[in-house]
Amino acid sequence: PKGVQVPHRAIVRLVINNGFADFNSQDRVAFASNPAFDASTLEVWAPLLNGGAVVVIEQDQVLSRQALREALLSQGVTVLWLTAGLFHQFADDLLPALRQLRYLMVGGDVLDPAVIARVLRDGAPQHLLNGYGPTEATTFSTTHEITQVGEGSIPIGKPIGNARCYVLDARQQLLPVGAVGELYIAGDGVALGYLGQPELTAERFLADPFNGGTMYRSGDLVCWQADGTLRYLGRADQQIKLRGFRIELGEIEARLGECPGVRDTAVVVREDEPGDKRLVAYFTGNAPAIAELHERLQGQLPDYMLPAAYMQLDELPLTANGKLDRRALPAPGREAVVSRAFEAPQGEIESALAAIWVEVLKVEQVGRHDHFFELGGHSLLAVSLIERMRKAGLNADVRVLFAQPTLAALAAAVGSGREVEVPVNRVPVDATQITPAMLSLIELDPASIERIVATVPGGAANVQEIYPLAPL
Repeated sequence: PKGVQVPHRAIVRLVINNGFADFNSQDRVAFASNPAFDASTLEVWAPLLNGGAVVVIEQDQVLSRQALREALLSQGVTVLWLTAGLFHQFADDLLPALRQLRYLMVGGDVLDPAVIARVLRDGAPQHLLNGYGPTEATTFSTTHEITQVGEGSIPIGKPIGNARCYVLDARQQLLPVGAVGELYIAGDGVALGYLGQPELTAERFLADPFNGGTMYRSGDLVCWQADGTLRYLGRADQQIKLRGFRIELGEIEARLGECPGVRDTAVVVREDEPGDKRLVAYFTGNAPAIAELHERLQGQLPDYMLPAAYMQLDELPLTANGKLDRRALPAPGREAVVSRAFEAPQGEIESALAAIWVEVLKVEQVGRHDHFFELGGHSLLAVSLIERMRKAGLNADVRVLFAQPTLAALAAAVGSGREVEVPVNRVPVDATQITPAMLSLIELDPASIERIVATVPGGAANVQEIYPLAPL
């Protein structure tokens, strides 16, 4: 753990003239966080520096829906801070208590629009805020008051009072609206550094070249939106990039959360087998069968954003601070993998293909109606599959696989004339001279060929024809 040196001015600016909440002497603020968690600075000092009351809630009450609801109601709490993880799991049970709040502040992770929408509809407090900020910038750096749920993720808002936010590129230059960059935070909330760690302090706390003072490098990816709010897009050091596609897990979670019966959601990229990264969705509630969930998402998300497995849990695991504990999410079993009603492969080609699919996809069995990409296949595995098919004497190409992704359909396409025949490479591996007859895509005279070959290191031995690779 890193000890963050927070000066008094940072706490004062958090709870007085902060631009997002007008705390007063009538407020009763719940002290429900772990004292070691930075949210406790707001829970303790917002009431004490404004003449209000601190309502201490025991840890065992915080972790019980009913006990927390009763404590909030009986103690007349008016200000409450909850981590996103705790909020998502407890919101429906806390609705009577949420209605009496002046301020409900939620944050620490990406908010689920579906849960927010239910609270706004059935238990809206006077003010519902999405609060964002690292400990190094003292609890909140930006806030966004949520009055309705629109398309996409919920913004993290605008800088609070006496805070400045910069969206910078890799050269630490300012970026325009819509461009994704790293968030740097400046102003009175920035801490002095890490206790006893000067090297780490120098790495993360930098001179502010725009307004003087110090700015903190958050490591979070954001972009400015046209309305002046910031949109959170994930961690810069943990960008979710799968098979060449940049993926926003929050968007998948939001779509999954909209499915009937789904309560809480989490989507992660798992690599349980080295080199085999897959999207795995976790959810709670009384949801329909996995196949129905997957079919619903197919109509809302591109193929590369569809989870390969779905796991239903009684509760999502949380850390001691109430945040989602992604490391504690279990590995999916065979029953969690998207599959269709099993029917054994028929015929020699289907059986041969099924054996190859089992090997490439690392699954226990493949039925004739199973879908290559639903079983976890992707473009890189598709190339591997086609190569193994060719070695087994089954001619096909990637385009056929994309057009006929089920085992039975692909088997029917193999040998039907719909596959592409790989042309013979006319340039032998040990060629010492390239002749016009070796070129199938272009006509060149010997003199032109010699001029081109002369520019290639190693000469003719390092020249190959690209056309035979085209079917991939």
